Amino acid sequence: MSSVTWTTHDGLAILRMERDHGNAIDASLTRDLHAAIRETAKDPSVRGVLWTAGGKLFCPGLDLLDLADRDRAYLAEFLREFHGCLLDLYTYPKPLVVALAGHALAGGCILALSSDWRVLQRGALVGLNEIRAGLPLPFDVAEILRASLPQHRLEEVALLGRNYTNDEAVATGLVHEVHDPAGFEAYCLARLEGFASRDLGAFARTKLYLRSAAVERIQAQGAVRDEEFLDGWFSESARRRMREIVAELRSRGPLGR
Repeated sequence: MSSVTWTTHDGLAILRMERDHGNAIDASLTRDLHAAIRETAKDPSVRGVLWTAGGKLFCPGLDLLDLADRDRAYLAEFLREFHGCLLDLYTYPKPLVVALAGHALAGGCILALSSDWRVLQRGALVGLNEIRAGLPLPFDVAEILRASLPQHRLEEVALLGRNYTNDEAVATGLVHEVHDPAGFEAYCLARLEGFASRDLGAFARTKLYLRSAAVERIQAQGAVRDEEFLDGWFSESARRRMREIVAELRSRGPLGR
């Protein structure tokens, strides 16, 4: 059974991640998400996509319970698949609005940054906390972040590893707006309709122009930079911190659902 489902109404697709463990990212979620986004891109009846999640969380990041003990070859292949999915999301030709009804942290925040518009439910957290686990941001993520955030907030968001909520999250550029829980998904659908009601050919071409510089840098250097990320992942300090995080996660029990 797929961990990502989608349905359509009036030409708008609602794509929902529904994996156990709070939608933590593993190889299966990556494959299912990649397949779903490709299907909606090819479907001529789909004018735009609202991307959301079931459960209490949007996504807490990588599934360290699964990935922490994998060897370098497995992680290299996982990174290749994840970054391919991320690039297809970032270059998605139709409007893509993400509804963050729960926390979007680390890899979850990374996924959300690929969208055109991000709406955070009031009280939910968003942030890139990789550096607190002793990990660098992957190169493609740094490029997408550079293209998404105000220049004066980049170092704070990327190098301090803080999580943000409400108006502070908007001020960083990690999300575009905040909305109350009541009527949240309906509000996000209305926001998506605002994008999808435009000429989709003009939308796709303009989006391509806006993002082309970041995409070209990712395509030119991504494979080499992945090796640097893997060096960081398998460093002794990162391994030690991951062991601590995994122990803490196991002590909490099941996430999200």
